Amino acid sequence: MTARDARLHAFRSDLADARLKGEVAAERFVAGRPARIAASVADLRKAPRPDAGVNTQALFGDEVLVFEEAEGWAWVQAERDGYVGYVADKVLGAREHAPTQIVSVPRTFLYPGPDLRFPIDGQLSMGSTVTVTGSAETRGTHYALLPSGQAIIARHLRPIAEVAGDYVTVAESFLGTPYLWGGVSGFGIDCSGLVQLSMRMTGKEVLRDSDMQAASIGTPLEPGPGFSRLQRGDLVFWKGHVAIMTDAKDMIHANGHTMLVSREGLKEAVERIGYLYGGPTGFRRP
Repeated sequence: MTARDARLHAFRSDLADARLKGEVAAERFVAGRPARIAASVADLRKAPRPDAGVNTQALFGDEVLVFEEAEGWAWVQAERDGYVGYVADKVLGAREHAPTQIVSVPRTFLYPGPDLRFPIDGQLSMGSTVTVTGSAETRGTHYALLPSGQAIIARHLRPIAEVAGDYVTVAESFLGTPYLWGGVSGFGIDCSGLVQLSMRMTGKEVLRDSDMQAASIGTPLEPGPGFSRLQRGDLVFWKGHVAIMTDAKDMIHANGHTMLVSREGLKEAVERIGYLYGGPTGFRRP
């Protein structure tokens, strides 16, 4: 049988996705039950325990397939990028309403009604999808209304079919966002999460982890002497890390050095990172 990446295929020795029957060994195969993430951000963990490491996250509105629910946990696969993990079962909801809009700013609030003076009900990250069923205006501010009766600032949303023109500009809107291992949201994000979410907003779905991105996004690139061939939008990879070039010399990345999404000169970063992790392992042009 062909080796499968367990991050992207739902299989264990006792249970596996029915679509993998004949490709992996498992005691039982089941079809995934469709569900939708109903929490602002849902951690996908390595194991069904609250102390298990977080591999990635899913955002409000993301569609998942549920293969097992037991003792407060669900084993799921995110349909958008294929990532597999365990989420608390309380974050799952039904696919009752087809999403119509996507959050297009790094962060926004949910209000219990169309008034920014109301105490907030929650918050959503860029990339979250919602169903808008109506609109309202209060004191000149326009709101989008959800099936729950909650409201969002209308200008913080855009139709799902509309996409941003430049993924680097999207990434730059996250400057100052805290670094979070496994994070994919405006509340906390890691290096490959920044690449993935920024590209998603331009209509390009890419894989989640930096090693996956280094093998699949765009085409390999020879950077030239002194990195002279690099340009805005090119990706620079290290072992376990990725950065986005904002111009021929500078880059933006979510990093554990500043613990923020920050700008840094490429040559300075290469020198700083090198003594711990070595030099860049590759360059790609989306």
